[in-house]
Amino acid sequence: MSNSQAPAPLSSLEYHVLLALANGPLYGYALKEAIVEESGGALTPRAGSLYRVLARLMGWGFVEETAPTSPPEPHPGLERKYYALTRRGRDALREEAARLREAAVLAERRLGLAADEAR
Repeated sequence: MSNSQAPAPLSSLEYHVLLALANGPLYGYALKEAIVEESGGALTPRAGSLYRVLARLMGWGFVEETAPTSPPEPHPGLERKYYALTRRGRDALREEAARLREAAVLAERRLGLAADEAR
């Protein structure tokens, strides 16, 4: 693991990578598709960006390369690399989700949304 510290907060793409991997190991293209779907299309990472984020998350000990959970489907080209969330990555995802929840509650209070919904 690298000596570099993970930032707080995580970037949106870092968060969505961890979120997608919370369902289980994925290979690069499947990870990209999960991010696009789960972000409602707000994030559409290019391969270079996605692999730089994966390398950073691996350096922080949040993600690791792993074996596929089932026999991979044959495909042309290089063998697929699968990535999985580590325990440390799951903890970071949990902390970031809590931070986002608290930020949303604060925004709702400031905007008066909580009072509007109570009526």
